[in-house]
Amino acid sequence: MEEGEKMGVIPLIPFLNRKPGKLPVESIQIVLEELRKKEHNAFISIYFAGNLEWLDKNKSSFLVMWRRPEEWGKLIYQWVSRSGQNNSVFTLYELTNGEDTENEEFHGLDEATLLRALQALQQEHKAEIITVSDGRGVKFF
Repeated sequence: MEEGEKMGVIPLIPFLNRKPGKLPVESIQIVLEELRKKEHNAFISIYFAGNLEWLDKNKSSFLVMWRRPEEWGKLIYQWVSRSGQNNSVFTLYELTNGEDTENEEFHGLDEATLLRALQALQQEHKAEIITVSDGRGVKFF
C-alpha cells in the first residue's frame, strides 16, 4: 500500500519464492493469519491486529486495511457527533466526497469499506443504512 491509501488487495503469489532461505507458503500464511486475528498477542502490535482479511478459502489473496471497519465507523460517528449531525441522513457519496468531510480521515474512503464501517455502526444502533432516491444512504442516531 502506498502512503495515503486506506486499503489494498494483495495477492499472495508474489510472496511465493521457492529459493533457499525463503519462507514456504504455509509459513507465510501463518504470519498473515496472525495479522488477521483481532486479539492482541505479544508478537503483533495492537495497531495491526485484525487489519487483514482473507478474500478466498485457499488463502491466496487478502485484503489489508489501514483501519478496521469498526475504527472507520468510530471516526465517522465522532465527526457526526462533533458536527451536530445526529438524526441526519447522508448519501454515501456525501460522506466520503462531500465538502463537509474534506478534512476528515474517512474522506475518499471506498464504498465497500464505508459500508462495512456503517454496518458496524448499525450493529451498535448508532446508524441505519437506508435506501434514498439516488442510491444508499445512512441515518445517524
